[in-house]
Amino acid sequence: MGCLCLFWDKWRRKRRPEASAPASKAAAAASYYAAAASTASPACSATATSTSDGSGARPASSKSLGSSARSIPELYGERGAQSLLEFGLSELRGATANFSPLLMVGMGGFGCVYRGALRLPGGNPHGTAVAVKKLNPNGGQGHKEWLAEVQFLGIVEHPNLVKLVGYCATQTDQGPQRLLVYEFMPNKTLDDHLFNPEHPVLPWDVRLQVALGAAEGLLYLHEGLELQIIYRDFKAANILLDEEFRPKLSDFGLAREGPSEGQTHVSTVVMGTYGYAAPDYVQTGHLTTKSDVWSFGVVMYEILTARHSVEKKRPKNEQKLLEWVRRHPADSEQFSKIIDTRLEGRYSMRGAREIAKLANSCLAKYAKDRPAMVEVVERLKLAMQHKELDGQDVRSLEESSLLHEAPTTPPMEDEAAVSARRRMLHLAALGENANAHARRRLMLMRAAAPRTCTVPSLSS
Repeated sequence: MGCLCLFWDKWRRKRRPEASAPASKAAAAASYYAAAASTASPACSATATSTSDGSGARPASSKSLGSSARSIPELYGERGAQSLLEFGLSELRGATANFSPLLMVGMGGFGCVYRGALRLPGGNPHGTAVAVKKLNPNGGQGHKEWLAEVQFLGIVEHPNLVKLVGYCATQTDQGPQRLLVYEFMPNKTLDDHLFNPEHPVLPWDVRLQVALGAAEGLLYLHEGLELQIIYRDFKAANILLDEEFRPKLSDFGLAREGPSEGQTHVSTVVMGTYGYAAPDYVQTGHLTTKSDVWSFGVVMYEILTARHSVEKKRPKNEQKLLEWVRRHPADSEQFSKIIDTRLEGRYSMRGAREIAKLANSCLAKYAKDRPAMVEVVERLKLAMQHKELDGQDVRSLEESSLLHEAPTTPPMEDEAAVSARRRMLHLAALGENANAHARRRLMLMRAAAPRTCTVPSLSS
């Protein structure tokens, strides 16, 4: 714990009063969490409920309006520091066979992730599977992002957020070492299952369950805590899947607190992943919860199409996913052409159309026109009620149309018959040549023979 305490003071911020939100939306969010309270853990149930207005401004807490919202470092100092374990570097080396490449399960700008086994309090005496993320000192993320993730995951608790078990922060001859230890997620990421052909095709109902769980994770960040959190890096690669394909959001190094009282946005350096960041955020640096909503809309179309947001290897008019799907509106006959062909029609057409319309609303040009995540969750649930698998198999339709449109031609002759006919024609030609040669020879013989000689005719 000592290493984190050294940095904690400079992360402290002044307490800021909570801004009041419209009563109707506050009530809507409160009712949503009240319904979920029976299944929530004690820590989750104790957290404040809030909602955001159309601008993405910081919402009011379900606590009294006179209460103060504490910052992430303050909340971490209160309860997060006691919930995480501190590991030694040698312990993590032993758990991962000295960070063996054979145990590496992921790689990113932060560094590498390794599978390991640790004996944890109350866990399996033979060891519990964990994922160890080792920060690359020369990578795209540094100590600031590492510390932000420790503090953030130390205060949250939700079934759709990955659980941080502990951390390691130490100094060696090779420089500072920063590591994070998470629960292990055996089914990798949504990105793997959508885009890597080595994985089986993800069924339609599983895709929708993953989308719903991810949406509920975002809703918790936006409206389920004492303070508002903006994820800022929502994408398929950051959605981990457990043994039952339940989704958990991961990688919170870019997460930020929402705007303070009276503010509509947070002004920040633009960060995230190209193809997922909202255009208004990229252009202005103004960050709101609606920035996450845009990213969610992009991922919804990835789930429908099994195409990345940007694919340079495709034809020029299909490289940008959002431009391509706009040419196939949800209410048009062309819509089925964007659905992942590997589903082979095993999806609900009505459900797919509703999801496309929801994605379009998330991708509205102006942030104020995008829905809040509480509305996204409810509309997803409605779309999932369509259980019929009556989608169109585009490949089968195309093959059928080709057969119907093919010009009518006489039946093809058997290959053996064609070959025999060819030989017969060849022999006939040879016979004609032989007869012509014989006639010429006969004429020469008649011209040279004495008049008394008799020359036989060809017919004799």
